[in-house]
Amino acid sequence: MTSGQPLPGGQEPTLTIAEVVERTGLSHDTLRYYEKAGLIKRVGRTSGNQRRYAAADLAWLDFLIRLRGTGMSIADMQRFAELRSRGGTTVPDRLVMLRAHRADLADRMRALSRNAAALDDKIDHYERLLEQPGTDDET
Repeated sequence: MTSGQPLPGGQEPTLTIAEVVERTGLSHDTLRYYEKAGLIKRVGRTSGNQRRYAAADLAWLDFLIRLRGTGMSIADMQRFAELRSRGGTTVPDRLVMLRAHRADLADRMRALSRNAAALDDKIDHYERLLEQPGTDDET
């Protein structure tokens, strides 16, 4: 099977684990862990038992990567994935989770911005000290 090309019987093209590693930046071990931890459903397999990832798997992995990148815990990601697997009736619960996570992210972004401003102030302070040789600094 060649990735990305139409398959017999109208099946969608799939990707090998190596191709998914290349596209996502996740390691083989992380992909296997995500499957074992229930973050992704068991992916399709070839007759030789090799994993084959569909476009929907890649879209879901992309979202998981974003959740992880925004600091969502694995436990919360597992809860979200479990809700998702139960279907449309869990949309309100998923929305609550995402809104809470987004609010937390906004708080952390504000804190990071304040911290960056403090670092900028200190950098400016030290740059001014370097312009004035012989000046002592206690901070």
